[in-house]
Amino acid sequence: MKMEEVRGIAKSHGLHSAKLSKAALIKSIQAQEGNFDCFASAYDSECDQMDCCWREDCFESAQRGEPS
Repeated sequence: MKMEEVRGIAKSHGLHSAKLSKAALIKSIQAQEGNFDCFASAYDSECDQMDCCWREDCFESAQRGEPS
């Protein structure tokens, strides 16, 4: 998902996206929604959150070793 889309989702939740990395912003959205704020933490490509809309980006970010 592109950063513009992530910012749009954050805005719809009343979150401010200025100066946050993509991972930090997604984790903020996850927490705001009452979900685990676990983005980019699936280092072994294992996750039990099958319906997570961030799943694909999460695995890719975790494999690249991007800071969560």
